[in-house]
Amino acid sequence: MKDLFKKWNQLSLVKQIIIGLVVGIFLAVAIPAAAKPLVIFGSLFVGALKGIAPVLVLFLVMSAIAQHKSGQQTNMKAIIILYLLGTFLAGLIAVIVSFAFPVSLTLVKGAEGVTAPGGVVEVLKTLLLNVVDNPVKAIFNANYIGILAWAVVLGIALRNAPDTTKTMISNFSDAISKMVTWVIRFAPLGIMGLVIESITTNGLESLLSYGKLLAVLIGCMLFVAFVVNPAIVFFTTRQNPYPLVLRCVRESGITAFFTRSSAANIPVNMRLCEKLGLDKDTYSVSIPLGATINMAGAAVTISVLTLAAVHTLGIEVDIPTAIILSVLSAVCACGASGVAGGSLLLIPLAASLFGIPNDVAMQIVGVGFIIGVLQDSFETALNSSTDVLFTAAAEYRNRRKEGKSINMKQAV
Repeated sequence: MKDLFKKWNQLSLVKQIIIGLVVGIFLAVAIPAAAKPLVIFGSLFVGALKGIAPVLVLFLVMSAIAQHKSGQQTNMKAIIILYLLGTFLAGLIAVIVSFAFPVSLTLVKGAEGVTAPGGVVEVLKTLLLNVVDNPVKAIFNANYIGILAWAVVLGIALRNAPDTTKTMISNFSDAISKMVTWVIRFAPLGIMGLVIESITTNGLESLLSYGKLLAVLIGCMLFVAFVVNPAIVFFTTRQNPYPLVLRCVRESGITAFFTRSSAANIPVNMRLCEKLGLDKDTYSVSIPLGATINMAGAAVTISVLTLAAVHTLGIEVDIPTAIILSVLSAVCACGASGVAGGSLLLIPLAASLFGIPNDVAMQIVGVGFIIGVLQDSFETALNSSTDVLFTAAAEYRNRRKEGKSINMKQAV
């Protein structure tokens, strides 16, 4: 048994996760009743990640800003530009694909007990109110915009604190980061539990009737992940982007796919940034910020499902309106974290651009909930892996400008 554990620990985390994935699928298909109790491993893993992530973000950002030296490069401007550009292009691609492969739906009963926001102003208002949320409440509710805002303010306030105070905060930050590594070591068990839950609870039969819609949604997300994002990284770094893209998908996207939570994946992404040798002062801010505003997958979901409603109702759409939808979906996607229910509940807002009644739009939301088991998984995987991708791309670009040679294969 001791030798078995030794061999297990010698495997990379990615290989361990793949083994957990395969075992989970086998158990869920072969002995679903006996495998059902193992679902608890998935719940514990996601719960631990969600529990530690808010505290991790608070101390990492506070420590980074408190110890930040004047004139030190952080690359945040470039990262935010990449986030916004990636989200807009994802929405645009989704609009183009939706016109090339129009999807009509059989409408279902609307989502019950949920209320969509009334307009973009309401979405942005919610986002801004989250900035000034009570700090304890922000941590309790995992409101990362609020956590970031208070961490930045506390960090600035501690700039002139004694070195002993800064050292203490840094030690807390390091300790929480260490705890994260312990949690992530249980990823194979967690993924196994999540796979068993997904297969035994949801099944795939209910998704077959929405095959074309899923093909368009997932096809758009894969195109963004493996064509659009690599193109953005190439123009940013002037290096072959695929080694970095594949590593981000492998080490961030896989866990995000199964946890279906950008918040739960923040510790995973920070660990990956550390392994890539990125600047801690930068990624401690950019990763939680990306979990809030870098929403390419959400932009795809909003655009595709909105245009599915348009095609179902036979509404004619001109090119200028389609471009406006791309911009609107990007803006809505950036505000998705401020709305309970995420991207699906922003569909009525986008649908109002075409005069689609709210009751019809909520029926489209109902379809979204049916396919959510796959739609949300791919969406979260794209959103979360792109946070690390663009953070790394901005830093590699800065190193290139400073005359430092960057070999992307060696970097990853």
